[in-house]
Amino acid sequence: MHARVWQLQIRPGKVQDFQVTVSSVADLARRQGGYRGVLALSSGKSESLDVTLVALWDSLQAIRDSENNLFLTEAISRYLTCCKGLPHITEQGFLASDFIATRARAL
Repeated sequence: MHARVWQLQIRPGKVQDFQVTVSSVADLARRQGGYRGVLALSSGKSESLDVTLVALWDSLQAIRDSENNLFLTEAISRYLTCCKGLPHITEQGFLASDFIATRARAL
């Protein structure tokens, strides 16, 4: 399993817009082969949160495939509507995990 990790900063007053955007990008991602889910972690001041998004994928190839069909470009353009600047994006492999199947809606 691999992850695409996004570092973003939400613009002041745009937290709800960001939550809607995460949901809409997740809907797009579900159409991609190998997508497994996303986790959004926040820190900082409530008016301008720093966010780490961790999108889980079956493989590095699944991540690459999502880049070739414009999914990544569409996702970035959606996040730009509620975030400051371009996101910093990295890809990382899993060393270990222990997830319980659940769906949480919070930020």
